[in-house]
Amino acid sequence: MSDKVVLVNEDDVQIGLMPKLEAHQKGVLHRAFSVFIFNSKGEMLLQQRAFGKYHSEGLWSNTCCSHPLPEETSHHGAVRRLDEEMGIQTDLQFLYTFQYKVVLENGLTENELDHVFWGISDAVPNINPAEVGGYRYMKMADIKTDLANNPSDYTEWFKICFNDVAGRLSAVGDRLSGIR
Repeated sequence: MSDKVVLVNEDDVQIGLMPKLEAHQKGVLHRAFSVFIFNSKGEMLLQQRAFGKYHSEGLWSNTCCSHPLPEETSHHGAVRRLDEEMGIQTDLQFLYTFQYKVVLENGLTENELDHVFWGISDAVPNINPAEVGGYRYMKMADIKTDLANNPSDYTEWFKICFNDVAGRLSAVGDRLSGIR
């Protein structure tokens, strides 16, 4: 069942399951999550997707993103995948949910109801090379500049949600004073 995604309606009510690749081929709305991790200096941990992934290979993105398993919550899936992809265990806080649909470079379609989580950690990533090609920490202002100058280096969902995530996190308060 781990290769299946949870199909949802626009209210995030589960309406079925479908193999992950088929869901992306058909562009069916499904549940996903994105994780944004910051270090104590306020730098965001970016992940470069591994080369050889079936879409968006080699592109830079947020720390971790994936799909919850059929039997788990988005929060539990986010915690699980952060550990599986980046080797990081930390508390995650829910930030918001957004929906997007975009056709990717290989004809696949991302149509996701994406649950966004954030956390703070100074742990050194222990990356899973099947999922992650590399990582780097960047200040938010530097990411914004690089996104403007090199948009083709980043995943579509990251380009869609970066400014909204930055704005929502700056409103969180003192814990994120270095992120602003």
